[in-house]
Amino acid sequence: MTKLKVSSAQMVARARARIEEIETADLIAMVDDPDVVIVDIRDIRERQRGHIPGSFHLPRGMLEFWVDPDSPYFKPVFGEDKKFVFHCASGWRSAISVATLQDMGFEAAHLKEGFTTWEAQGGPVEVPAPKS
Repeated sequence: MTKLKVSSAQMVARARARIEEIETADLIAMVDDPDVVIVDIRDIRERQRGHIPGSFHLPRGMLEFWVDPDSPYFKPVFGEDKKFVFHCASGWRSAISVATLQDMGFEAAHLKEGFTTWEAQGGPVEVPAPKS
């Protein structure tokens, strides 16, 4: 078996040590703030089971390209002067993602414990209607 130089848990710990983490209750209080953009990086199947109302969906695989103004895939929302808070289900993917964005020069924070805790603490959740 190949020995990894850095485990995924170590990557998450290193990311968390250098990025802004937002507690669930604090982000719940910001959900209606027009100067905050909540960015959901979960897989579309996860999002279809429920998401934060008004959140912007950015598939994790497109992260670096959608925020880069020089990329042909750039999304204008990421050029706005707002606070961006990324989230996934448990905070692992979003921690690594925000550390990557920070390396690119894009300022963002992440929801420390993810969508699972958001739901558990009573954060608003929108579930899309099933497609007929």
